Amino acid sequence: QVSLLESGGGLVQAGDSLKLSCAASGRASGRAFSPYAMGWFRQAPGKEHEFLGRIFWNSGNTALADSVKDRFSVSRDKRGGMGYLHLYALKPEDTAIYRCASTVHTSRNYYNPTSYDDWGQGTQVTVSS
Repeated sequence: QVSLLESGGGLVQAGDSLKLSCAASGRASGRAFSPYAMGWFRQAPGKEHEFLGRIFWNSGNTALADSVKDRFSVSRDKRGGMGYLHLYALKPEDTAIYRCASTVHTSRNYYNPTSYDDWGQGTQVTVSS
């Protein structure tokens, strides 16, 4: 089983940028982290998980939610086994816990959090006005 660990969150002001990282651990000895897809979600207090973006690990193909596609982007470092969520022009309404998730399965609806097998605990992003 893969464990994911997010980092990079914090308290920022409106208009600032952040780069969130997602690192994998617990891989079998000698095997690189190689999911089929990594997704990014956020959850604000009292709300459901909101899909932000996903990346297909091998090809690097990305998809972003319409609500954030002008301000957020997703990337990965295959060799280093790291995923990234880039946040720009942050707004107070972006305040939430941000989580990465991964799956080795293909042909899933990657916009749906139930399509992912492994999750990180999340990193808090707080945007002040």
